[in-house]
Amino acid sequence: MNTLPIEVLGPEKIAKTLLGKPAALEVIPPNPFHSFRYFSHDFPAEIARWQYHPEFEIHLIREGTGSYLIGDVIGTFEAGHVAFIGSGLPHDWMSNLKPGQVIKNRDAVIQFLPEFINGLMESMPELRDLKSVLKESSRGIIYTGETAKRAAKEIEALGASSGTRRILHLLALLVIFAEAPKKEKQLITKQWFTPDASEDGISAVESGVKYIFENLTKNIRMSEAAKLAHMSEPTFSKYFKKSSGLTFSEMVRKMRISHACRLLEDTNETISSICEKSGYSNLANFNRQFLSEMEVTPSAYRALDEQRRPKKELLSLGLVGD
Repeated sequence: MNTLPIEVLGPEKIAKTLLGKPAALEVIPPNPFHSFRYFSHDFPAEIARWQYHPEFEIHLIREGTGSYLIGDVIGTFEAGHVAFIGSGLPHDWMSNLKPGQVIKNRDAVIQFLPEFINGLMESMPELRDLKSVLKESSRGIIYTGETAKRAAKEIEALGASSGTRRILHLLALLVIFAEAPKKEKQLITKQWFTPDASEDGISAVESGVKYIFENLTKNIRMSEAAKLAHMSEPTFSKYFKKSSGLTFSEMVRKMRISHACRLLEDTNETISSICEKSGYSNLANFNRQFLSEMEVTPSAYRALDEQRRPKKELLSLGLVGD
């Protein structure tokens, strides 16, 4: 792929294209008593939103399931999810909850500035082994298996500590990331390029993606998305395709199949039940669409072990090429 780095495209433009609003620049005030920041929060919470910031971020999901949005990629998460997000990379973790439902302390978060870790590496040459993983984090990294389990324990230990021990836990965590075997880490985004999007095209994508996400398991109609964009259906369809690289129906399919994958992995529900909960009314059509997207049938996907399953992350809006 010949694409531009995120610094060239700019996180605000990416966010505006992906969702119905631009990524918020989170301003993190410095604390004279701490060289980096640790906190946990519930979901939903004001801080849990589509955002970017200059700090590196290490993110642990303690409870719940949902969808993550990292750069231009949509995927699913569950409890124990650990991600390392580079400076300036837009991100968000969203859980579908009932009205009034709250997941207490869902997230544990560590944030530190590039200047902080660069200063440590300059004064302690041994830490320069971390350069590679810090560079990789610009694409977003998700850790799995034993690496994720070890990292989660280290994050919790860091949160329970203070002073020098907190610094030691952070360094130990970064070493875990740096030494992670390839099979237990996944680089999320690829390379970036600027989509050919007019103002009308951006409006179509903003409205369409937001509508799909909010109605994923319901009866989705392009006419409703077009109304939100204040366009006729033919106009909406044309601009959505031109700006995203995908038709509206292709986007719906990708997001629904990703949801089905999570249900297949995490529940013992029947295929027919998962079909309905993924927004499909016809089992034969669900099987056909799943096979087209994942290259295996739903039952075969469930039977495969985690390492052999096809990746279900979505190149959500065509912002990356082959």
